[in-house]
Amino acid sequence: MKNFKKITALMLLLVMCVAMFAACGGKDKDKTLVVGYAPFNSKFSPFFSETAYDQDVAAMTSLGLLTSDRTGAIVYKGKTGETIKYNGTDYKYYGPADLTVTVDDVTGKVYYDFELREDLKFSDGVALTVDDVIFSMYVLSDPTYDGSSTFFALPIEGMAEYRGTPIWQRILNDGEEDSAEGTEYYTAIMAETFWNAFYAAGAEFTQEIFDYCKDYGATTVAEAAALWGFGGLAADATTADFFAAIVAKYGYDISDNGINYESAGSAFKTLLLGKLDASYLDAGVTAPNISGIQKINDYKLRVVLTEVDATAIYQLGITIAPAHYYGNSEVDVENNKFGFTKGDLSSVRAKTTVPMGAGPYKFVKFENGVVYFEANNNYFLGAPKTKYVNFVECLSDDDKLNGILAGNIDISDPSFDKETVAQIKEANGGSLNGSKVNINTVNNLGYGYLGMSANALNIAGDPDSDASKNLRRAFATIFSVYRDVSVDTYYGEQASVINYPISDTSWAAPRPTDAGYEIAFSKDVNGNPIYTSTMTTAEKYAAAKTAALGFLEAAGYTVSNGKITAAPAGAPASFELWIPADGKGDHPSFMMASMGVTALKELGVDIEVKDLSDSSLLWDAIDAGTCQMWTAAWGATVDPDMYQIYYSGVAGGLEAGGSNYMYDIADAELDELILAARKTLDQSARKIMYKECLDIVIDWAVEVPVYQRQNAIAFGSNVDMSTVTPDITTFYGWMAEIQNLEMK
Repeated sequence: MKNFKKITALMLLLVMCVAMFAACGGKDKDKTLVVGYAPFNSKFSPFFSETAYDQDVAAMTSLGLLTSDRTGAIVYKGKTGETIKYNGTDYKYYGPADLTVTVDDVTGKVYYDFELREDLKFSDGVALTVDDVIFSMYVLSDPTYDGSSTFFALPIEGMAEYRGTPIWQRILNDGEEDSAEGTEYYTAIMAETFWNAFYAAGAEFTQEIFDYCKDYGATTVAEAAALWGFGGLAADATTADFFAAIVAKYGYDISDNGINYESAGSAFKTLLLGKLDASYLDAGVTAPNISGIQKINDYKLRVVLTEVDATAIYQLGITIAPAHYYGNSEVDVENNKFGFTKGDLSSVRAKTTVPMGAGPYKFVKFENGVVYFEANNNYFLGAPKTKYVNFVECLSDDDKLNGILAGNIDISDPSFDKETVAQIKEANGGSLNGSKVNINTVNNLGYGYLGMSANALNIAGDPDSDASKNLRRAFATIFSVYRDVSVDTYYGEQASVINYPISDTSWAAPRPTDAGYEIAFSKDVNGNPIYTSTMTTAEKYAAAKTAALGFLEAAGYTVSNGKITAAPAGAPASFELWIPADGKGDHPSFMMASMGVTALKELGVDIEVKDLSDSSLLWDAIDAGTCQMWTAAWGATVDPDMYQIYYSGVAGGLEAGGSNYMYDIADAELDELILAARKTLDQSARKIMYKECLDIVIDWAVEVPVYQRQNAIAFGSNVDMSTVTPDITTFYGWMAEIQNLEMK
């Protein structure tokens, strides 16, 4: 059977290679560049693409309002060109616009002034002007827009007035008590009807959770609530009681950051709106335009924010889409016409599979797993030197590398583990760069970690107590000491151990030379160093166990003769660590987990490791609040805004960050620091605040930072390496200067 599988894989590869050769139309003759990709979803829209692969297709055809340098920093003088040094070399960057940012110290408003080049054209030859920028901004701001961009959430002056607030949202925002007497927007009877619907939808919402939990042994609503992380309900609790507990936690926040995080199926908002008539959907009279998006002339634009938002500049760098292609009417800003009818994005959605823009290439077609591109002769940096490019779907990571070695794929991104490295070196005669393959590596925009839920892993139901933190610190101390051997065994030189929960690619990541830098979980319960520079590996392992016992004792456990003999009241009855390792231990943190569990067992703590072949089970358990410990990896963004992951809402009353539910941190100081870092454009000040944030996360002991891995871009023998983008980085990939790339 094993040999049969190998033969089958080889046959599939041969079929794929034949298809790729046919797609090239005579590769040697036309000099077509072939890039190996994972399967596409055909959402090649600058507005609605979801996967990184579809986004790359859109990027080939598109032009962003702003560009960034090799460190991810914004280039402010794109129109005139800006020279920035990297690794000792001066590089000049060009983009479609210059940008000037001005903060009004009196009003607090922030002015973003853009000045476009006047020689920009879309691939069909139509001139690109400010009208196209405004069209694109209005698409992203439309009340019916449901893509991944959150441009509409920026504090742009007049945005809320333009989008409007439906009656149901106004009632919800006012709250049950304050809405009872009605307002100028709705009557008292409408409010009463709404809240009846709200709680009826809540009963259905929790009934779905109950039904889901029946498969896990729940026979009563109270048991289901406990499995879902809402223990303490009376034995005869109803679904309404269960929903009341959810509301007590989230208030009236029904977003995916609030009540809907507890969903076992239907979205709460869907259940709620299904019980309301059309009158509740009415947003009333809204503004005809967004006052903070201001056209100065055909090539100048001003965007006004009501307050400082450090992350805004990355959101403002939108893709400039051609209004004449994606829109269904003219752009006439003076008369409040923006290229489409407000509330109707049908013309934009209709072009989702066929992108067009001012990027280096024109989209030709997507057929039989191949995306075909042709050079855009109107590209502002010059027509690409390679006329044709094909993005080809590969069946697996192995097929990406095998395609490179066979000469049928020119560029791809195979997984970069020890096995892949060995295969490349064998093909090249002992080197990563040779006659068959050339490898370029960059740090992945993300990092691997071991997570713990403060709500699921604590003493006596108090996640924030010293006892609870000491329990988690005991586990973190043990697991962290095995990070080096685990990461080295799995990745070798292709990854490194990190000590803070942030990608090393970020400017905010603490460096060993920074003041206050520490090895993660390297101090004992008294704050003294656990390790010395002269310790052997075995001595470090022993020291970690001794320190862990100290934390367990401080958590209330009884310790005798180097082992715990009794647990404190309210301690978890059992422990589990979930790891998505394909059911066969295939995960960079698996060795760390296994060695840590063995060490803890020697201390008297039994932890079951659940090696999952289906990773979706892990996310279901995390969503349900039943997973105590797990291993996974975060994806990061260019700006290290910590709101999404760590903000809990306890400080400012705002909704919690997008992923805080995983860790269940509730820390007012952390919240205040996160919000403060958003309110300044001073990067050095933000770095200091973010270091304080990271220290608080470490103190909660809910996240053990594990590894920063590398990504590899493999270039085949047909690529002229002297023409490839120099000094490729995480933020400045090989496509950044694709117009210069040539084939041999």
